[in-house]
Amino acid sequence: MSDIPESFDRPVHIAVIGGTGLYKIDGYTPVARVNPLTPWGYPSAPILILEHSGVLVAFLARHGAYHQYAPHEIPARANIAALRRIGVRCVVAFSAVGSLREEIKPMDFVVPDQVIDRTKGIRPSTFFEGGLVGHVPFGDPYDDKIAQIVRQCAKSMQGEGVVLHGSGTAICMEGPQFSTRAESNLYRSWGGSVISMSLLPEAKLAREAEMALQVICMATDYDCWHTTEDVDVSMVMHYMETNSKNARRLVGAVLDELCKRENSDLVTAKHWEGASKGAVMFCTKPEGRNPEALKKVEYLFPGFLEE
Repeated sequence: MSDIPESFDRPVHIAVIGGTGLYKIDGYTPVARVNPLTPWGYPSAPILILEHSGVLVAFLARHGAYHQYAPHEIPARANIAALRRIGVRCVVAFSAVGSLREEIKPMDFVVPDQVIDRTKGIRPSTFFEGGLVGHVPFGDPYDDKIAQIVRQCAKSMQGEGVVLHGSGTAICMEGPQFSTRAESNLYRSWGGSVISMSLLPEAKLAREAEMALQVICMATDYDCWHTTEDVDVSMVMHYMETNSKNARRLVGAVLDELCKRENSDLVTAKHWEGASKGAVMFCTKPEGRNPEALKKVEYLFPGFLEE
């Protein structure tokens, strides 16, 4: 792909953020590779612009092109800002997770509707700081409109016993070590369904950027609550490789649905337009707004607070 252009001047409204095990999308042809420099640095990898039957999709590898970023090192602000800058408003993210429930088997998929933040505050998690304060709603952290489409696409998966669970509560832990057994059982007592290291602050930043985002999780293990066996990377990768085709089938089917005309408002996240502007205007008075902080936010929203 070294011969594809490194610039692209058409807006791309849909993005896929690939996690462990999802590094490509079947049936899409690369047409460009862009690497925007944002006020928060470069994204974790150059963004591939893909095309299929006239439809454009951006693909970003969350952990980097070579999986070189640990969960706490992911430049999440740069990732979301870069996607927003090229026109993205609708994001389908993918994440490998551990299961905290007997009924969620390794290789099952989960469409979480809630998340509990167990990161430790070392990951920058907002665009609004340094003299520009905004509090956006996050009661429902994922986008139910996208989730409905994902649920409808469950039939695209193949294989005996593979299930898509239509809701659940995800735990996002700090990592990069896996949980202790005490932690794993604590999260189960809280009602957790699956556990990941990479879901946040990605979803929080997408909400601030007025983007619709839904994560699709694939269980690779039972964490460490289930038996005396520890979770290790070889176990995770075994299930990822075994079920990677289903992951790509599911993501491909979701993209096909999103590209239909009746979903045009969802793809452009019309239901989130203006949420961040209102949050900031009600919080920080004009005389207290730091020009440098405002300049950064205007990278996301040109003319952000112009009356």
